Amino acid sequence: MIGPTSKKLFDAAKEIIPGGVNSPVRAFKNVDGDPFFVRKASGARITDVDDKTYIDYIGTWGPAILGHAPIVITQTIHEVAKQGVSFGTPNPWEIQMARTIVDWVPSVEKVRMVNSGTEATMSAIRLARGFTKRNKVIKFEGCYHGHVDHLLVAAGSGALTHGEPDSAGVPKDFANHTITLPFNDPEKLTAVFEEIGEEIAAVILEPFPANAGLIFPQEGFLQHIRDITKKYGTVLIFDEVMTGFRVARGGVQELVGITPDLTAMGKVIGGGLPVGAFGGRADIMDHLAPNGPVYQAGTLSGNPLAMAAGLAQLRELDKVDGWRALEVLGARLESGIRALLAQKGLDFTFHRTGSMFCLFFTEQKIMNLDSVSGADMEAFKRFFWSLLDQGVYFAPSPYETGFISLAHSAGDIDETLECVEKALQAV
Repeated sequence: MIGPTSKKLFDAAKEIIPGGVNSPVRAFKNVDGDPFFVRKASGARITDVDDKTYIDYIGTWGPAILGHAPIVITQTIHEVAKQGVSFGTPNPWEIQMARTIVDWVPSVEKVRMVNSGTEATMSAIRLARGFTKRNKVIKFEGCYHGHVDHLLVAAGSGALTHGEPDSAGVPKDFANHTITLPFNDPEKLTAVFEEIGEEIAAVILEPFPANAGLIFPQEGFLQHIRDITKKYGTVLIFDEVMTGFRVARGGVQELVGITPDLTAMGKVIGGGLPVGAFGGRADIMDHLAPNGPVYQAGTLSGNPLAMAAGLAQLRELDKVDGWRALEVLGARLESGIRALLAQKGLDFTFHRTGSMFCLFFTEQKIMNLDSVSGADMEAFKRFFWSLLDQGVYFAPSPYETGFISLAHSAGDIDETLECVEKALQAV
């Protein structure tokens, strides 16, 4: 359980911050507990305000791919900050970041910087609607695209029924233009397009959904989406906020060889600072103001600190071939967890791609949100608290993905596996 200083801080936070947190998952409600407060972080470890240290597998929910406070980033921030922290006018780092993204990501010919993944997906949807002059959007269950009103929509009872807002404060009218379908179900997607394909502006998805654990597309599913969107002139948007620059230099689209029309990005490209981006085909991107009629703006977009920190991280990753090293670490964790599960006769489901992973407390094959929802929540809670007590920090929710960084060592992985073995006993 959390220490007394964290408890005191959380009590104080709840008086002046809704729920005591500035993002809901931090509240630990999915594990029936209260959060600890972090005092510092370095490398693969974080230390809380009660001086307990943990091996961290959250990594700021993805951005800390080099680990916490790497010298290459902290020095860059220090040097750039001395020149000014924000200008409100163009700066050279914006061009360098844009050039890097265009060079690395297969689908991107032009790119615009924003301040978060939510801004990136929101702007990409608006751009797709402006480009196609259509209104309807298809999304998939289990794919989270930020807290955008028209994307916080649950599925209706049938493929073509109107969705229902997932959040209070979202007008039902917003849901009328959003169709939510099961992931890995090409037949339902086809049925929707055959009926209203000419009305669909965009299909947006995480190509590897990573906000409901970690789900993989079945063979041919992504290609089917690409083919049908091309047929109907619909904009295909890959949300690679989480997977971009993490699973590969060019994201999932590099791994699978399928090129979307637009891509939303974030997390890794900010080096830990707030950042987002969206880019894609030049003919679509040129519909953005000031060139075109689709308005999008942001006071801090292309902020020099975020651009410089992100560039430092991307260049370091590229220099050391970080993705190869992360694959080795990920494979070590995977083989160890699979061996422990076999040893204890537990047929749980483990998914991993590169440095992203998730252990599902179910024997069911994970295909979509329904199969994820069937996992044993109580078993997960016991597992989580056992790990945390031992000094290993996995996500406080069964619906989140774990992250490995280049700061993790083989020794960290082995120490984690020893703790996992004990935690499985609590299950």
